[in-house]
Amino acid sequence: MRKFRFDRLELAGSLGDLGTLLPLAIGMIVLCDLQATAVFLLVGLFYILAGGYFGVPTAVQPMKTIGAYAIAAGLSAQQITSAGLWMGVILLLLGLTGLIEIIRKYTPKSTVRGVQLALGVVLLSKGLKLIIEEDPSLAIGSVGPVGLGLIIGVLGLVLAFVLLDNKKIPAALVIVALGIVAGLIFGRPLDTLDFRWGLHLPDPLPFGWPDWEVLLWVLPMVVLPQLPMTIGNAILSNVDLSREYFQGDAGRVTVRAATLSQGLANVAAFFFGGMPMCHGAGGLAAHYRFGARTAGSNIIIGAIFVLLALLFGEGIVPVLRVMPLAILGVLLTFAGLQLALMIQDLTDRRDFFVVLLMLGLTLVFNLAVAFLTGIAVACLLKTRWIKV
Repeated sequence: MRKFRFDRLELAGSLGDLGTLLPLAIGMIVLCDLQATAVFLLVGLFYILAGGYFGVPTAVQPMKTIGAYAIAAGLSAQQITSAGLWMGVILLLLGLTGLIEIIRKYTPKSTVRGVQLALGVVLLSKGLKLIIEEDPSLAIGSVGPVGLGLIIGVLGLVLAFVLLDNKKIPAALVIVALGIVAGLIFGRPLDTLDFRWGLHLPDPLPFGWPDWEVLLWVLPMVVLPQLPMTIGNAILSNVDLSREYFQGDAGRVTVRAATLSQGLANVAAFFFGGMPMCHGAGGLAAHYRFGARTAGSNIIIGAIFVLLALLFGEGIVPVLRVMPLAILGVLLTFAGLQLALMIQDLTDRRDFFVVLLMLGLTLVFNLAVAFLTGIAVACLLKTRWIKV
């Protein structure tokens, strides 16, 4: 298999994870004052470099615990980038010392599958909410008693079901095209003053060097909750999923390489004001579900983000917000379904117990709590101290 193909299927697959990437990224830009130029330029470069090294489709996503808390609590841009610095340094230490290999060795398979099921259900739920809830970006709220976003979303779901395995008309291309057309027709008018053509580059350390008070505050608040989720989802589950999808072509996708890749990316993001990033398993499932089979998809989506960031700078946000949230919800829905189906290779009752326990804990608490609890319970079940 060629490592790089550039066709309509790879293009469609490259767009599959927009539903996860855009809402969190735009939220941190609009509400937390991150700079759009840096955020999307670094996302694009990370996509290109990761695809070039690993040689298979590789997702690039915001770190969800940090991103969600930042948006909900209104963290400052400096607090967000400081959290990214901590994550980068910790991941580099785990990779360089080989500790991540020890973690992989003693992490039960059922726990990895539990992460995949839980994250899949969360993505599915989030996707359906985006389809059902009112979209403030649309100038027309409803058609009669039915929300316009819901109509667009249902149409997108129908198209996705019909075209999902169509090689000639890729589903993601049609869905995204539908979203752009719907956004231009029914969305709020774009302000031409938002667009400043030219060459836009990020500034080094745009938020200054954080003092110890900031660094020590973000460590327990967002870094420690994010760490087990990153290990479980963006490293162990991501590597497992890549090997499952691409077999021998994923030879470079090791837990050590994935850990170091994310560590380097987050240190770079700190110095140029980007958001904390990871290789989420949900993103990989989305890319694969919509057609990505080679690293060409990484080059395509990476180049799109790099060019948009360089050409539009801070004006990239209104460009990306043209697409209705319901369309992003459609992409998330199918990514969640694809990821949740990974549990189909389990046969042992004890494994199903761990997986379902982790799903419940994720819905009640978060994925980090579920991951740590899942490891403990799986180990206890293995020793036969407890039975189910």
